[in-house]
Amino acid sequence: MKIVIIGGVAGGASAAARARRLSDESEIVVLERGEQPSFANCGLPYYVGGLIETRSKLLVAPIEMLRQRHRLDVRVRSEVIQIDRDAREVHVRDLQSGREYTESYDKLVISTGAAPFRPPIPGIDSPRIMQLRDLQDADRMHDVVTSGNRRSVIVGAGFIGMEVAENLVHRGIHVTVVELADQILPPWDPEMVAGVQQHLIEKGVELRLGETADEFVDQDNELTVRLKSGSELKADFVVLCVGVRPESGLAVQAGLQCTSAGGIITNDHMQTSDPDIYAVGDVAQVSDFISKRPVQVPLAGPANRQGRTAADHIFGRPSTYRGTQGTAIVGVFGKTVAMTGHSEKQLLRSETAYEKIYIHPSDHAGYYPGATGMTLKVLFDPATGAILGAQGAGTNGVDKRIDVLSMAIQAGLTVYDLEEVELCYAPQYGHAKDPINMAGFVASGVLRGDQPVVHVESLGNGHDGSVFLLDVRSEPEFAAGHIPNATNISIESLRDRLNELPRDKPITAYCKVGQRGYLATRVLRQAGFDAANLSGGYTTWLQWQKA
Repeated sequence: MKIVIIGGVAGGASAAARARRLSDESEIVVLERGEQPSFANCGLPYYVGGLIETRSKLLVAPIEMLRQRHRLDVRVRSEVIQIDRDAREVHVRDLQSGREYTESYDKLVISTGAAPFRPPIPGIDSPRIMQLRDLQDADRMHDVVTSGNRRSVIVGAGFIGMEVAENLVHRGIHVTVVELADQILPPWDPEMVAGVQQHLIEKGVELRLGETADEFVDQDNELTVRLKSGSELKADFVVLCVGVRPESGLAVQAGLQCTSAGGIITNDHMQTSDPDIYAVGDVAQVSDFISKRPVQVPLAGPANRQGRTAADHIFGRPSTYRGTQGTAIVGVFGKTVAMTGHSEKQLLRSETAYEKIYIHPSDHAGYYPGATGMTLKVLFDPATGAILGAQGAGTNGVDKRIDVLSMAIQAGLTVYDLEEVELCYAPQYGHAKDPINMAGFVASGVLRGDQPVVHVESLGNGHDGSVFLLDVRSEPEFAAGHIPNATNISIESLRDRLNELPRDKPITAYCKVGQRGYLATRVLRQAGFDAANLSGGYTTWLQWQKA
């Protein structure tokens, strides 16, 4: 069998290596337009910033290793310009010599990825405007940031935008981030990234949220970025990080079924509308693991698994791709935000019924030195308790908890199951009741009716008097800051002061993070009051105010 793979990096290289392991006799040709077939594109910002000092460290699988160890026919600087499905061959242009030739195939894998989106903004073709997709982009940006330039504008505050911002600051460059949304990291819910936004500002990053670039003017040896609001930013260079679009032109020309957004439609074996042609990685449309709806999610982990699935199926194995659930993580100046499954924004857009809880645990036992706080948000089905999504933000231990919740979603677990999850424990690593268990306790308590919850968005900046807002923290805590119009009765004195509480209106109790509020809710409900706990307490309320 002869397999031709268009494109390397994550999906294509994974498909090639897996195919070789399954068949040592097959002819496997990898046609890569760039200079390297497999490099760590997720590491590019850190090479630009100097954290990764040597460029060669970015080469995940160097050409000679693929050729010698796996006996792959790897051809770099080779661009496929046409797929001829009738002849079962591809037309290739050697970018070094200009020679064009055809290559036959029995099975074809398209792994052309996605290209950075370049919006039609006047002046966008200035050489001072860069993007970061491949090694050549990284080399160019590395040269720029080490050549005395001191002012930059980043357009877009997504994954790449935030990573580039951090690394430019490490280089001593002033960074202004322009973002259309009213928050950084738009895939996350706004309250979950509010702390990171503040952290960026403290690190000297200027944020222009709810803004767009209307024009770039390159003159007098500097770049002027004119914003829609009318203000102007001066920069030595600009980095565009406004998302990616599937590079599916070959598939469209070949008549393969594609979406209006450009994604190549695939089945759960990664086959396209032509059963002899597969598509993997950022160019492929797949299904959402939870909703089963079609999605386009450009992430390295799913791309690798898709390449493996395609190779398995080519050789007759009953391998299927389960779908993508969007598990992702970003580190920004020592802070971490991570997510898996659906965000609250997604659930609202799809009109999916959900409940949510917030907890604010530390990453390990508080009595052991170095404990740091985090916020976990879990979204779940109000009828069954099935986990729909989760997000975390903090310093340490966020990745561990989101990974566990990602596996819980994969396994079809519910919040009730989280109560019983057994995780490793020692005081320097976690808690005897891990944050995962605590999330299960809280969410299950909500579903059982043990602790009805209300959420901060229903309070706004205060409340209209229809609900009695009860702060059960200590007097010093209350004096240091509280939700407007709240009444302070500490949890320790609550049972002795029940006569001060109204029985003709609902009571919302809150504390710092929700634990004392939960206890107060139990006390009040057993005393006949209509009481609920503010999920996440005053800490979540503050996060919403920042957002």
